[in-house]
Amino acid sequence: MRKTTLSFEVFPPKTDAGMEKLCGAGGVLDRLCALRPDYISCTYGAGGTNVGRNLEVLDKIREKTTGMTHFTCIGNTREGMRRQLQTYLEHGIRHVLALRGDLLPGTSGTGGDLNYATELVAFIRDSFGDAFTIAVAGSPEGHIESASVEADIEYLRQKQDLGATHIMTQLCWDMDQFRRWMDAIRAAGIWMPVDAGVMPVLDQAATINMALSRNGCVMPRALCEIISRNWIFPNPFVKDPFDADAEAKKASFKSAGMAYTVSQIAQYLDCDVAGIHLYALNKYDDVARIAADAGLTD
Repeated sequence: MRKTTLSFEVFPPKTDAGMEKLCGAGGVLDRLCALRPDYISCTYGAGGTNVGRNLEVLDKIREKTTGMTHFTCIGNTREGMRRQLQTYLEHGIRHVLALRGDLLPGTSGTGGDLNYATELVAFIRDSFGDAFTIAVAGSPEGHIESASVEADIEYLRQKQDLGATHIMTQLCWDMDQFRRWMDAIRAAGIWMPVDAGVMPVLDQAATINMALSRNGCVMPRALCEIISRNWIFPNPFVKDPFDADAEAKKASFKSAGMAYTVSQIAQYLDCDVAGIHLYALNKYDDVARIAADAGLTD
C-alpha cells in the first residue's frame, strides 16, 4: 500500500481538440484516474482566463476522483470571488489551492480587491467557513519577489494561522535547500502536511524555461550535465536547429530526464513529505512511467 498521496496537475486546454484529448472517453484524464490518484488539480489561465473550461475539466475529474481548483486574486472582486467559489461548491469541488497568481505583464498589482494569498485564505475562511480545504504554495528556495526565505516562511505561518490546511511546493530541484526548508518550517511551528510539486524533466527548453522564466530556481550540477550532454545547437529554443543530431539528443535528454525525476521523487519521499504532486502537462505516457518507476502506483 502506498504510504504517500499521489496527485496530478492538469490545465484547461484552449481548443476543442485539446479538451477532447484531455476529457474525452479514454482520454488523458480517464487514464490518469486509472492510476488511482488521491486528487487531481486544475489550473486556469493567466489573469483568470479560461475559468469556464477549468470548471469543465473539474467536472470530468469529479466523475472518478477528487478535484482541486487553483484560485487566484488576479482581476477579481470580493463578490466575484464569492460567486465563483459558490459555483465550485455547487459542482462538488471542495478543495482550493489559494494563490495570489502571476501578475500580468506591465502591471504592478493584482487589479482586484485582494493583493496577497494571505488575504485570499482569510477571505475564503471568513466567507465559507470549513466548506473548503485550502492548500497554499510553499517556495523552498523563496519566492522570487520575496525578501528572503525566512520572510516567505513567516507568510506561510500566517496562512496557516488564517485557516490554510496544507502546502503544495513550487518547483525545486535543489534537494539540499528543500531539506533545510522542511526543517525550517517545522521549527517555525508550521505543521501543515507538504505535497512536493514535481515537474517532470522531459524537454530541454521547457526545463530551462520553468527554472528561469518565473521561478529563479537553482539547477543542480547533475541536471545541468544532462542538458549539456544533449545540447541542441545553436540552442534548444530554436524551432529549426541546424544540429543534425537534434532528434536523437531530444530522445536521450528525455530518457535521462525521466530517470532524474524518478531519483528526485525518491529523495522527496526520504524527506517524509505527505504526497507527490506531479505536473502532468496534460500528458499520460511519460507521467505514468515516472509514477510507476518511482513506486507511486500500486
